Amino acid sequence: MRAPRALIPVLLALLASTLLAAPANAAAGKYVALGDSYTTGPGTRTYDNPNDPCRRGPLSYPRLWAAANPGTAFVEAACSGAETTEVLANQVPLLTPDTTLVSVQVGGNDIGFTDVLVTCILTLDDRDCVNRVEQAKQIASTTMSANLTRLYAAVRAAAPSAKVVVVGYPRLYTIGGNCGIFGLSDTERASLNSAADTLATVISARAAEAGFTFLDARPVFNAHTLCSTGTKWVTSLEWDKINESYHPNPAGHRDGYLPALRQAFAGVTALA
Repeated sequence: MRAPRALIPVLLALLASTLLAAPANAAAGKYVALGDSYTTGPGTRTYDNPNDPCRRGPLSYPRLWAAANPGTAFVEAACSGAETTEVLANQVPLLTPDTTLVSVQVGGNDIGFTDVLVTCILTLDDRDCVNRVEQAKQIASTTMSANLTRLYAAVRAAAPSAKVVVVGYPRLYTIGGNCGIFGLSDTERASLNSAADTLATVISARAAEAGFTFLDARPVFNAHTLCSTGTKWVTSLEWDKINESYHPNPAGHRDGYLPALRQAFAGVTALA
C-alpha cells in the first residue's frame, strides 16, 4: 500500500531526523586495555614519556590495534608494574557499560617474575633458580588465582556487554636452541618456561570460569623465543636495562600479539 502523497514529506523528515540523531560512530564501540608492562611499552624502547612509570608507548599491541581502528574509542588503562589488585583498584573503574571490547593481561607481577628472573640470572646454582620459580608457581596457583577471580568478576560487572579477551604470556626460551654456552643453563631456561606454563594454566582456567576468551601467547611466540632460529619477538637480558629485558619487542607486539588479538576480537565488530 502506497503512502498518501501528503505524508511523503513528513516521512522523509522523520527519516532524516533519525539518521542525524544517531552518532556516525555509534556502532564502532569502545575498547579498553587493562594490564601490566606486557601491555604497554617496555621492550619497545619507545615511550610517550620515558619518565612516566607506566611506560606507555605507541608500539604496544593495544595501541597498534587502536591505530588500525580509529573509529573505535580507545582507553589505555594499563600500566607497567601493575598487579591484579592494582588493576582492580585503578584500571577497572575506567570501564563503562558502553565498553564493547576489553583486553586484560596481568599476573606476572603477582608472582614476582622480575625477582625470579634476577635470581636466575645472578645465581651460580641452578637449584636456586628452580626453587624460586617453584615459589612463584605456588603463588600463581593460590593468591594470584583468587585475585584473578575477583578481578574478572569486577570486569564483567563494569562492562556487562563487552567481549573480554584475557591475554597470556609467552615462554621465553627454546630449550636446546642456539644460545650457546653463555647465559642461563637449559635447566634454568626450562624452569622459567614452566612458570609461563603455570601462568597459562591458572589464567586460562579463571578466564573460562568468567566466560572470557583466553589468548594463549605460547603457540604464538614459540618459534620466536630466545634461542630459537626464528626472528626474536622478546628482548634478551640487558644488564643496564633490566626493566627492558624479557618483554615483547616491537616485532612481538606487531607480528605476535596484534594478529592474535585481532583474531580474538573477530566477529564482535567489522573492525580491522
